[in-house]
Amino acid sequence: MAGLTVSGDTHPILKDDYASEWMGIEVVALDDGHATIRMPLRQEMLNGFGMAHGGMIFAFGDTAFALACNPANPDPADEGNITVASGVDINFLKPAFRGQVLTAVANRRASTGRSGLYDIQIYAADPVAGTAPDTAPSPAATAHAATVPGELPTDILPGELVAEFRGRSRTISKK
Repeated sequence: MAGLTVSGDTHPILKDDYASEWMGIEVVALDDGHATIRMPLRQEMLNGFGMAHGGMIFAFGDTAFALACNPANPDPADEGNITVASGVDINFLKPAFRGQVLTAVANRRASTGRSGLYDIQIYAADPVAGTAPDTAPSPAATAHAATVPGELPTDILPGELVAEFRGRSRTISKK
């Protein structure tokens, strides 16, 4: 997938995240308490009904959640800490299908002490005309616009809302 893809250079938690790499996740925007990511749905991500496997949608939402919870450039005082899920809920609203591009928008709703609450909306859209069915639009095909936290970049067609993911986080020591 072309563009800003998953790597440790994008966010330190992605350095050894082979699952997100395999999924083909592209990081679109990162900010304090916010992340927008996208990925194409490939054949091996489908269930026996020919639609996106719920586990794939969950894992995709979980990656957006993790990126929103953990700063890309932590303060020196916070370098020994990580933020992890203490619990999550997901509601599947509509199916998504092979060739569609999923976009997840994660936003912090509340943060108190070491606990946080995040909402992640997951959308599915048909690929932009002229792109292969199993690829997301490349930067050459779209001009990335500045992102306002909590809003989709203007170059992304979000499609239909297919899932709502709510995550509860807890900051802990890395040890």
